[in-house]
Amino acid sequence: MYQQHFGLREVPFSLTPDTSFFFSNARSQEALNTLLVAARNGEGFIKITGEVGTGKTLLCRKFIATLGENFVTAYIPNPYLEPRTLMLALADELEVTLARDVDQHQLLKSITYRLMELAGQGKQVLLCLDEAQAIPLESLEALRLLTNLETEKRKLLQIVLFGQPELNRHLELDSIRQLAQRITFHYHLGPLTRDDMEYYLAHRLRVAGYGGARLFSRGAIGKLYAASGGIPRLVNIIANKALMLCYGEGRQQVSRRHVKLAAGDTQSGKRAGWRWPWLAGAGLTLLAAACGLTWTLSK
Repeated sequence: MYQQHFGLREVPFSLTPDTSFFFSNARSQEALNTLLVAARNGEGFIKITGEVGTGKTLLCRKFIATLGENFVTAYIPNPYLEPRTLMLALADELEVTLARDVDQHQLLKSITYRLMELAGQGKQVLLCLDEAQAIPLESLEALRLLTNLETEKRKLLQIVLFGQPELNRHLELDSIRQLAQRITFHYHLGPLTRDDMEYYLAHRLRVAGYGGARLFSRGAIGKLYAASGGIPRLVNIIANKALMLCYGEGRQQVSRRHVKLAAGDTQSGKRAGWRWPWLAGAGLTLLAAACGLTWTLSK
């Protein structure tokens, strides 16, 4: 695509949660530290919330990658599962061998045995659930019951919930108040500040191999922040499109106009406050086609 034009090894603003691009500003580092302290504390539920696109999945993966060898992690990215299926997913993550027609009693017994086996090896087990706001209430209750398993020293299983703010509303329900009471650590991820967003851009470009002068003009950064509201996912989408436009024109610096057109082609960017004619989006799409680019514009 445009990597060679800008002297990049890879695309800097991909939406894939690659931990090598983790941006350690004050807030993200505080969130990571909260997770690490909570994990080493060894008790209860841990909760991380944030709006769509604020980097919860990347934080989750960075957290898992940072844990030492004394931890065993189970990761379930889509926990919209009824209780039995969720237990089967946990068993699979923990490499528990099960009979094809295992009943509920044997399933729980096998999971318990595996957790005790790992505890006997000095391992702490963490279950990380992404998109936790989608977990059915019955499954949340099943998870709470699993955390009743413990030795004389500590819990056999810790559970980390990563979810959108809707998760908080679920936890306010009287039917699962016992689970809410067990959340001993929590953190809310917010958007980037304008200054942080500028450092975020520079960080991702540096990781991707960029070694040149300022790639985004100051005007471009101002427009990008206004369009994205500092939401990292929107920053990535709009910045990627702006780079495409810049490359298509054969230029070496992203301008305010490039970001304006890119934001106009991004539906979420429009909702964040931009109101550009439909021709802006059409212009970006046609320019990409004229340049022979095959990248699909994210909506």
